[in-house]
Amino acid sequence: MKNTLFAVALLGLFYSCKNASSSTEKTADTAYQAPAPAPLPDKEVKHYKGLLSSFFDSMLLQRGFSGGILVARNGVVLYENYAGFADVGRKQPITDTSSIHIASTSKTFMGVAILGLVQDNQLSLEDSIQKFFPGLPYPGITVKMLLSHRSGLPNYLYFMSEGNWDKKKQVTNADVLQTLYTEKPNRSFSPGRRFSYSNTNFVLLAMIIEKITGISYPDYMKLKYFGPLKMEHTFVFTLADTGKVIPSFNYNGTVWDNDFLEGTYGDKNIYSTPKDLLKWDQALYTEQLLKKNMLDSAFTPYSLERPSIHNYGLGFRMLIMPNGKKVIYHFGRWHGYNAAFARLMDEKATIIILGNKFNRNIYTTAHKCYDLFGNYMQGNDSEEDAENAEVKTEVKKEVKKKAVVRKKKK
Repeated sequence: MKNTLFAVALLGLFYSCKNASSSTEKTADTAYQAPAPAPLPDKEVKHYKGLLSSFFDSMLLQRGFSGGILVARNGVVLYENYAGFADVGRKQPITDTSSIHIASTSKTFMGVAILGLVQDNQLSLEDSIQKFFPGLPYPGITVKMLLSHRSGLPNYLYFMSEGNWDKKKQVTNADVLQTLYTEKPNRSFSPGRRFSYSNTNFVLLAMIIEKITGISYPDYMKLKYFGPLKMEHTFVFTLADTGKVIPSFNYNGTVWDNDFLEGTYGDKNIYSTPKDLLKWDQALYTEQLLKKNMLDSAFTPYSLERPSIHNYGLGFRMLIMPNGKKVIYHFGRWHGYNAAFARLMDEKATIIILGNKFNRNIYTTAHKCYDLFGNYMQGNDSEEDAENAEVKTEVKKEVKKKAVVRKKKK
């Protein structure tokens, strides 16, 4: 009862702060209706159940996987499995209610949240970020550039690691912003010139949402999306949740220690389950979150300066295959957590894999799973996708970051 009263109070604050219009009141926070799964022929369901079971047995389950897997088509679950442990020491198994860190897959929620504010005339994609952060010493950057990773802002994961920050203190979004003001780390390039993945962009976007709505990003996402969509095991982690969440593990089963970068959100820090992410996927097929033209803008490529099948929209990655096939997806990695979330638009198939024990094979498995539904040209073992390459880079930089921290301790 207390939780209900708290949510109602926050919702009242939410609307008073943002002066909601009637069009806003018709979006997910008050009127969401989950679409009914479109029935599939029994023969097709049986075929995929056998095919997917054999596929995941060989690709993941026999290779030390810990986490949850769900594959669906038209919203109908074709395969679902959970393996490994939420707590190795206590032998607590992963279940369908185990909330796992989805890392950069969190960015899909940011994409929709920002576009929702645009749709409700609370924000423009062409707004300068200096409208929200006056005097920020990085002129020429728009909200759209943040959302499409074309801002040129340096990645806070690195400048907070290599700068003067006291590594005994947790970094927050406000700390990242303050460091941009005071230390002025060099930008990577002029705004809009090219694509470069930077988590700083999404940290700032979370703060923009907070400035517009007057409530915290974790509360906003719960009230606007997680609650209405009945995503009961999905939340934005804050430092108050420390010690309450499922830890991640190295590939050898040892606990992956947290560091001083646990407190930032927007770019990461959403915890969820495969079942909840299927609800998110299905909601994206309706116009109850965003109108079709608005959602289509999220699925439009904005980094075409280099010919590639890999591209980035507004909070979503995409594969645009030479044969016309299109995959809307976002993978992620944070510590020992690995996440894969992919939507095959032609077949309305959804592939969700969340792991809490470091396993790079999760990404390869997700990609190869596409070809079980259509010709997505993902069968070549030698073809390394953009996300896998990025993960390798992140691992190398994390090793470097830890080396810097150890050196400073000495």
